[in-house]
Amino acid sequence: MIMVRAVRGFDRARLASLADWLAVAVAVSLPWSTSATAILIVLWLLAVLPTLDVAMLRRELASAAGGLPVLLWSLAALGMLWADVAWSDRFGGLGGFLRLLVIPVLLAQFRRSEQGAFVLYGFLASATCLLAASWALALIPGLETRGRFYGVPVKDYIFQSSIFLICAMALIGAACALWRRQDRRMAAALAALAVLFLADIAFVNTGRTTLMVAPFLVVALGWRELGARGVVAAAIAASALAGAFWLTSPYLRERTLHSVADLRAYVDAREANSTGQHLEFLRKSLSFIESAPVIGHGTGSIAEQFRNAAAGQTGVAALASVNPHNQIFAVAIQLGLVGAAVLMAMWIAHLLLFRGGGLTGWVGMIIVVENVVSSLVNTHLFDFSQGWLYVFGVGVAGGMTLRNSDHKPAVAKP
Repeated sequence: MIMVRAVRGFDRARLASLADWLAVAVAVSLPWSTSATAILIVLWLLAVLPTLDVAMLRRELASAAGGLPVLLWSLAALGMLWADVAWSDRFGGLGGFLRLLVIPVLLAQFRRSEQGAFVLYGFLASATCLLAASWALALIPGLETRGRFYGVPVKDYIFQSSIFLICAMALIGAACALWRRQDRRMAAALAALAVLFLADIAFVNTGRTTLMVAPFLVVALGWRELGARGVVAAAIAASALAGAFWLTSPYLRERTLHSVADLRAYVDAREANSTGQHLEFLRKSLSFIESAPVIGHGTGSIAEQFRNAAAGQTGVAALASVNPHNQIFAVAIQLGLVGAAVLMAMWIAHLLLFRGGGLTGWVGMIIVVENVVSSLVNTHLFDFSQGWLYVFGVGVAGGMTLRNSDHKPAVAKP
């Protein structure tokens, strides 16, 4: 009996170690390959689930950070009952919520594990390799035709620029911490790497969402470092860097001015450009929510609502969509204001999880702020790459934060 228990304990320890390294592999693959990431996530789940006991999972499910994602999925599962669409559409809509179930599993794993830092390091190393490939495509003649977009070797420019912004802000936070510890040389090296990430956004390729998110992260960094004074200092430094990029990057100027022109064309003449389409989808989404404000139209109902609204219309109003390009609206159309309230409560819980100090808390804060702000014009939680970036970022950094909190020395009462 003792021997059997020892073998089981050994197998469980090996599985736990394997699960940790598979999580690292997921983080490394995420910037590069959708199929590899999907396969690695399945292998990771097969390895990690046998290593977690009921008490560990119950503890995370009882917390707001781990329980609210599961509650949102549960509402989506119930929402299938009142959706007036085919069951294939209902299950398709539920699939967008499915990855949220992984958050408490990751919290439990990395609350126990000491290897969480390797997941973050692996993601940064992979993103740095992607950065090198992006610059190579942009600078070496003859290579640029190999990517779908200029300077984008894999996936798309929206996800690439999001990754680069997240890494840049994390590196700046780490450089600030090293500077305070008088490690000026390493701080300068990390700051230089951060500038390379930001320069790729400014000179090579970027998404408009990234340009919208950046100011919010600058304010968050300043407040985290020095409070109100830090916000002012961060705003001044960011303005100087943005001004330099604006003056030296024709691409950045053209990208920004083109978006402004699209907005004016839609407002003045309802022109069906990219910006106009997004605004039209948001306008229609509000009407869908108004018609079923409490519990929504049911899981998987978004495409049907847009098809009905586009029938008999002309111009930009005749465009149908499967995506309202707003995460809150995407949930509210299906689950009403009840579901939207749970979504926002989940975001708040994750922000509060990372409100403490430390680099891990800053990384988690970046992930949440980026997702919340970008979700004003996207449904990133339902997108494969962006969704798994959020789930693994919050799960790993959150588990590390909880582990650090568990291991803090107790303060003796007087």
